[in-house]
Amino acid sequence: MRFPRQTRFILIVIGAAALFSCLKRDAAVQESPAQAAFAFHGSPAAGITFLSTQMNPVEEAGKMRKVILKDFPGRVDFRPNDSSYTLEQIDELLKADPSGPLLVGANHGDLVSLYERGKLRSLDTLIWFLSGREFPASFVDLCKLDGESVFYVPWMQATYVMAADKRALKYLPEGADLQALSYDQLERWARLIYEKTGMKALGFPAGKNGLMHRFLQGYLYPSFTGSTLLKFKSAEAESMWAYFKGLWRYVDPGSLSYAAMSEPLLTGDVWIAWDHTARLMKAFAERPEDFVAFPAPAGPRGLGYMTIVAGLGIPSGSRDPEDAGILIDYLTQPAIQARTMAETGFMPVVGLPAGLAIPDRLVSLSAAVESQSTSARAVPTLAPIGLGELGSEYNNLFMLTFSEIVIGGKDIGRTLADSASALQSIIDEAGAKCWLPDISDERPCRIE
Repeated sequence: MRFPRQTRFILIVIGAAALFSCLKRDAAVQESPAQAAFAFHGSPAAGITFLSTQMNPVEEAGKMRKVILKDFPGRVDFRPNDSSYTLEQIDELLKADPSGPLLVGANHGDLVSLYERGKLRSLDTLIWFLSGREFPASFVDLCKLDGESVFYVPWMQATYVMAADKRALKYLPEGADLQALSYDQLERWARLIYEKTGMKALGFPAGKNGLMHRFLQGYLYPSFTGSTLLKFKSAEAESMWAYFKGLWRYVDPGSLSYAAMSEPLLTGDVWIAWDHTARLMKAFAERPEDFVAFPAPAGPRGLGYMTIVAGLGIPSGSRDPEDAGILIDYLTQPAIQARTMAETGFMPVVGLPAGLAIPDRLVSLSAAVESQSTSARAVPTLAPIGLGELGSEYNNLFMLTFSEIVIGGKDIGRTLADSASALQSIIDEAGAKCWLPDISDERPCRIE
């Protein structure tokens, strides 16, 4: 049975929650003989260039090179960067050496952009060869970008959650449930801490290389408007921005320089934070007993949240895809998936050996992910799809809007109208369709 693409994403969310809930949560990961006994199906004839939009932070990139890839039987040049640069690099590398093995790791939206430009090779034979990995059927379905053939192989998944220093818990507003907060309660919580301690305890990664734009796109907008784009300049959006401007009074000013929230949590500069699970992991790795993770708050339209599904694709211009296929084989083996989870916090997309224990540092984070994705009020949101190199401009406009309204104090209505016009130009140039939670048959997507 074939499902519409929007329905398939809901199935992915359900599949992810089931995967998290089936993992044991009481001890550190150790590579048992069953886990460690992965087999190589050949060795690459040449060094492989691995372009990736994932694992950009220096620490994550270092773990990828030194730990995750250390047992691969060949040379891998791992090059993480942002989406627009990575997409440009593909053409340059293929032009310079069409025979050089090339692999691309990116989120679903970027891979869709590559497919729509005819730059991804069909991987039906490879996915059949890897069928024993037990990829969830809904994940494989999402990889069928033309509805029939697989154009990338699932690699890993992640999302964004909240985290708090346990010192903040005594200031929770009366009647508030940490596992089911509202945005109003988050504001009261931050205000109470400020009134009692003088500390602006809430933090966001709003600095260079931070992921604050995903908070705006996947959390605030869906929670307050039920949309990530169509309702960008709606009355509901104006109310949302007014709320967030008020909330910012209790946000640590250092947020404008933070790229990730683990360090400010560890130093105590913030007590409450939002970020990508992988970028929160250092705090939980160093002091798991001091922090707790929990779902993002809910707004008037529900609990907006964003799930990131990353995949591995082989550019269609590459003349010799076999070597890149060997690297895909390696990265999706259960032992390497478990290693990736333990080292970076990115969650697996394959069945893992029975009895696998989640590391202590991931127990609270994985529980928050599960609770968030299975909430009755969940509003699942995809990262932008079909923007290609324009994705960075799209993200920057959300941050510009934030800067002008929240930091600069500009008129909300006029600012949203101007930003909506600029966003629409990007959507028009890319010819992009709407993506979840926005549903429209019109192409390009039209802001209301």
